[in-house]
Amino acid sequence: MKVLFDVIFSTAFGYAILRVTTPILFAALGALVSDRAGVTNIGLEGIMLSSALAGVIVSALTGSAWIGLLAAVIVGILIGLFMAYFALNLKTDIILTGIAINLMASGGTIFVLYLVAHDKGISTSLNSKIMPSVALPLIKDIPVLGPILSGHNILTYFSLIAVLLVYILLYKTPLGLRIRAVGESPNAADSVGISVNKVRYIALGISGALAGFGGAYLSMGYVSWFSTNMTAGRGFIALAAEAMGRGMPLGTFLTSLLFGFADALSNSLQSLRIPAEFVQMIPYVATLLGLVIYATQEKSKIEKAKRG
Repeated sequence: MKVLFDVIFSTAFGYAILRVTTPILFAALGALVSDRAGVTNIGLEGIMLSSALAGVIVSALTGSAWIGLLAAVIVGILIGLFMAYFALNLKTDIILTGIAINLMASGGTIFVLYLVAHDKGISTSLNSKIMPSVALPLIKDIPVLGPILSGHNILTYFSLIAVLLVYILLYKTPLGLRIRAVGESPNAADSVGISVNKVRYIALGISGALAGFGGAYLSMGYVSWFSTNMTAGRGFIALAAEAMGRGMPLGTFLTSLLFGFADALSNSLQSLRIPAEFVQMIPYVATLLGLVIYATQEKSKIEKAKRG
């Protein structure tokens, strides 16, 4: 037990929490924006996976990590708009559309990887680039906090900034007001001249862009390659984080940190002779427990409202 506490209360563990929270936070913010517009983006997993591969391939072809990042984000936006077209114009079920995106990405990325790298498992044959890490001036010299907060990949810091940007978007801009209006009552929004479909297109595009950043981080920050199904359920964990965050940017950030803690814990426990199967299930058990707590709280709220 002492060894476990030594692991948890170390600066390396704090650093790891921020590191593994980054892709979950990006995807959770993407889920938040689309959810506030009244459309659930189940396709986050597929978007992240596709963007991760796009970033690796384009950065290898161009020799630039920044162009690779741009390609990853564009792929995320395009898939988000693709989902919007099917759900809003062709009237397909948004949940089934998202599942189809996930399945298509799971097999499609393997196919594309084989065409480009002649390997169905990993992209190490490609000379892909990674996004730079940043040492924060002044903060890096602070005891304890410095080793935890400084030296992260630049996308980790952008994910933290993105929490503020999403808050400003939703609560301080006319577009954010329209997104929230459409999500709360599409008929009322339509009656005052707001184009519901247009707003939802924009919301899914933004959602895809944020998930694209998360995918790019996985293959160009967390590691320096793409591997088959490397998202490992993070898109679904992000959906749980957004739900537990009650549709608020700050709440989504805190719950993403919680799941990041569980993920970092599972990584750290691998060195303590604990069965690998038990270690690997920790993030998903945490997700289930989180959803149970969320569902219980929501049920309690509904019952109180009925009694009131």
